[in-house]
Amino acid sequence: MRRARTDTFEHTISGLLTKRADLFNEAEKIRDRLAEIRNDIGAVDRTLSVLGYEGDLDAKMPRQKREVLFGRGELQRAIMGVLRDAEQPLSSRDIAREIIALRGEDARDRRYLSDLVKRVSKALRKLRDDGRVTAQTDRQGNLFWSFL
Repeated sequence: MRRARTDTFEHTISGLLTKRADLFNEAEKIRDRLAEIRNDIGAVDRTLSVLGYEGDLDAKMPRQKREVLFGRGELQRAIMGVLRDAEQPLSSRDIAREIIALRGEDARDRRYLSDLVKRVSKALRKLRDDGRVTAQTDRQGNLFWSFL
């Protein structure tokens, strides 16, 4: 039986930490590029609209597998956690931004943020109907949510 040169595994730990940092940096680059591509697609769509294209752009896209962003009840639990920790009532957009930050996702992806705001708003309405959160309206009619 061959013994390890060290009993502390310091070289292995160092190597794994380096690899972890490399993977994290690569993931950051991929997220940045994905956000850029999504923003570019939005710009192309707006340009097509300005040029008079009236067709269904989604029909022209290749069919994609449905991406499940949250498991059953996961979004509601995340919303409740954000509201529980909040010092003041928050808008749906603020809650969505907090969830993105907690999950370590790319906050610059405007399309993802927009989609998440819609999902958060729908979940908040359900939570309000269940009596678990309350909403206050400001002068402009914006809703600000808080934990009961």
